[in-house]
Amino acid sequence: MDVKILVATHKKYWMPDDDIYIPIHVGREGKADLGYIGDNIGDNISAKNANYCELTGLYWAHKNLKCDYIGLCHYRRYFANNKIHTNNVEKKKTVILHRKDYEELLKKYDVILPVKRNYYIETVRSQYEHAHNKHDLDEAEKIIKELYPEYSEAFTKVMSRTKLHILNMFVMKKNLFDEYCSWLFNILFELEKRIDINSYNQYEARVFGFMSERLFNVWLENKQLKVKEVSVVNLEKVNWVRKINKFLIRKFR
Repeated sequence: MDVKILVATHKKYWMPDDDIYIPIHVGREGKADLGYIGDNIGDNISAKNANYCELTGLYWAHKNLKCDYIGLCHYRRYFANNKIHTNNVEKKKTVILHRKDYEELLKKYDVILPVKRNYYIETVRSQYEHAHNKHDLDEAEKIIKELYPEYSEAFTKVMSRTKLHILNMFVMKKNLFDEYCSWLFNILFELEKRIDINSYNQYEARVFGFMSERLFNVWLENKQLKVKEVSVVNLEKVNWVRKINKFLIRKFR
């Protein structure tokens, strides 16, 4: 089974000793060589990384990588075979999925995804509006109605829920991935033409990366694939108190 899982990174970092994982330097254009494959070769949008985040790696894979199955993880976040409650990095590394784990899952499911995040007191729409720019989401909705009206119902359903697959992590067949990327980048490139991000700060300027997390769920809702949710292990410590405080500040500001 020809499975390739990209590990998006912008810096030199520990990588799993498994040939299924392929480190890719996202935003490689104009940067020093890390010794990894760069997303700036062949047909690419590497120069857009400040706004598209790990999507520059997705675009590169869509246009340049050949395989039967494709996936994406991040240098500090991986799919794991179980939840682990520890700050010990070496112990965290032991639960990262390996080739045989993926191959077994892909025999049974169309796509592997992280467990959904639950916003509890927010819908997907209201969370985006509090955390980012409402106009951008409204414009994305208009574009979907214009270009892909058959996805409008899925968009409405996803936006009204309180749970969401985030992180842009997945594993699926390459032909499905290519279909998704064609759909996604058609929407995002049109959105890029319609919104002015010149006044956005560095965080807000990552708008197309943030938007893609929501749009991925819309695409999944419409496709009705057989999904397997898998835990994610973060190799770095997550400050949940800080995250929750930021969430509440954004909601009630």
